[in-house]
Amino acid sequence: MSALKDLINQIENPELRSRVQQEVDRLLGQKKFGLVFEEHLPESVQLPEVPIRRGTRVALRTASPSDAMIVKAVDGDKATCFHLMKKEDVIVAVGDLVAVAQFGEPIYPYLKIMDKVKNAPDMDVWHALIEADNYHALQLLAYLFPRKVTCIYIDPPYNTGARDWKYNNDYVDASDQYRHSKWLSMMKRRLELAKLLLDPAESVLIVTIDEKEYLHLGCLLEEMFPEANIQMVTTIISRNGTSRENEFSRVEEYLFIIRIGAMGVKRTNDNMLSLGEEGVIRRIWFNFMRTSTSRSKTKGQFFPIYINEISKKIEIIGDALMPEETIDDVPQYEGLIPVFPIKDDGTEATWGAIPETTKNFLKQGFLKVGTYEKKTNRWNIN
Repeated sequence: MSALKDLINQIENPELRSRVQQEVDRLLGQKKFGLVFEEHLPESVQLPEVPIRRGTRVALRTASPSDAMIVKAVDGDKATCFHLMKKEDVIVAVGDLVAVAQFGEPIYPYLKIMDKVKNAPDMDVWHALIEADNYHALQLLAYLFPRKVTCIYIDPPYNTGARDWKYNNDYVDASDQYRHSKWLSMMKRRLELAKLLLDPAESVLIVTIDEKEYLHLGCLLEEMFPEANIQMVTTIISRNGTSRENEFSRVEEYLFIIRIGAMGVKRTNDNMLSLGEEGVIRRIWFNFMRTSTSRSKTKGQFFPIYINEISKKIEIIGDALMPEETIDDVPQYEGLIPVFPIKDDGTEATWGAIPETTKNFLKQGFLKVGTYEKKTNRWNIN
């Protein structure tokens, strides 16, 4: 630390020297264990309907909201702005600017009715669908219903690295070295507001997540809700399993259940696996075609399943096609229709198993003919 202080003292600009020292002091005050991340990462939002006038914090519409400027003067369709990072004046067309605000700054969200639907005139039950940045929607709800909400279910972005969410109007991808910190900063701000809404006497928060962030999220929830009962359970999302290159397939995601106050868990006779007390496993039918995997990515899972159109039963499991073979090359049998795993857009997918395994499925009663789709002239195999 002494070497760092010496380097700070060598900074000639007194304003910059003070700012760097403040940041170092802040970092030294942070915890040294547990979940450590860059909590100070600024998050901003565009405010398109706010007029551009002197003193307004703005950014270019095509740039990140964090690349901010302060409007010094407006002259017709031109605005003179002080760029906060470059520390210089720039002249920009007013039409290219949009007002921005950092999260935590005082803004005043309101609800504007866009449309409504009333299906049952005599019913008193009503619901509201709010379309907004979730942070500001939570801000407003925290003002309207503090400590009155009994259940919140959130499905945040999973931060897979596949550009599935934005931070400051920019997609966050796997190459962003602050990807996890940005995600945790985003989540913490919104969970703080959610906590203001929840009834401390009896309420529950449910958060769905996958394996990319569940460890970080679990630590964050433990820190933010120390008084709560927190449990993570699995939920089946795809009985076929998700196909991922060079990774294990996955059938489940996770649910964090944060029970606050007296909120309990109601026991029922249905364990969602068997029928009553008989212990008989339910037979749940699902589509045998794997639409997430193309024919070219697997070997041996593209083959005909011959069905009898009259009896609607599977008669023959054909052999797998070679890469150079097409669906027109398979043998034809009188009275039987060859069914292939073809998606709605006409592309070739795969069945859920190779022919030998499929034959065993059929023998055990695990395979049957599903519905016929007249529009696509296609039979489903379940």
